[in-house]
Amino acid sequence: MVLAIALCAVGASGPLIAATAAPALAIAFWRNVIGAGALAPFAFWRHLGEFRSLRRAEWVAALAAGLALGAHFAGWTSSLSMTSVASATAFAAAQPIFAAFMARARGERVSRRAWAGIVIATAGVVALSSADLHVSGRAFTGDLVALLAGALAAVYMTFGARVRQTVSLTPYAVICYGTAALVLGLAALATGQHLTGLSGDAWVKILALTATAQLLGHTLFNRLLKTTSATVVSAAILLEVPVAALIAALWLGQVPSWTAIPGVLLILAGLEVVATSNGRARSRRRQDHGTPAGG
Repeated sequence: MVLAIALCAVGASGPLIAATAAPALAIAFWRNVIGAGALAPFAFWRHLGEFRSLRRAEWVAALAAGLALGAHFAGWTSSLSMTSVASATAFAAAQPIFAAFMARARGERVSRRAWAGIVIATAGVVALSSADLHVSGRAFTGDLVALLAGALAAVYMTFGARVRQTVSLTPYAVICYGTAALVLGLAALATGQHLTGLSGDAWVKILALTATAQLLGHTLFNRLLKTTSATVVSAAILLEVPVAALIAALWLGQVPSWTAIPGVLLILAGLEVVATSNGRARSRRRQDHGTPAGG
């Protein structure tokens, strides 16, 4: 039930952003400002001592995660003004591919099953981007920006996973969201995108985006990692793609063309293989040592 709520909350992100009449960086900036502001009172009330005792390495990793998150939101939000919700969500979901390459660069072993999934997902990326290129050059550019956002999300998750080993969720989220907001605010100033003067309708949608995707969705996923296998959560997050596509079709009338469907399906199939590869490998190691998989 919790997983289903989280998926619906995150799945609403793409359609809400696409429907919001505001600069991309303003949308991303305010969702982080409001998210950090909502969590800050609780974080300082319950975890003030933890803030004071954070080590330098923890601060560096948390700030790096926030920097990557801000860059991710800048790319992800911008891509939704150039390509369809279904395509942008599918490309941004390619995060496990980049996470696998980053793990390999750190000297970790990446299983053959994961590499096979990467090949399948890459074929889907090529197919879907080719389909969007026939639609327009702008849609193709949006695909590339969303793919870059997926890579940045992998960086964000890598640093975040390191911090969460020793730091509570709320303090980490406040530091991360606050840093992302600062990055986005500076980017808006540098590019001349205004952060104020938004319409009432835009503010309503930004608040809805913050309440659903920023606070409810991501918080529930992080909570689930305490009691649920990371493999299960990673695989389930891929369902964000069809959820977002369905919401966009019903609300915004963005029905994916039949030429885009094979690419989306290949991406999802490949990412599912990558996301479940670690679980399969752990299960085989347990069996090799005579330990039940559920132990």
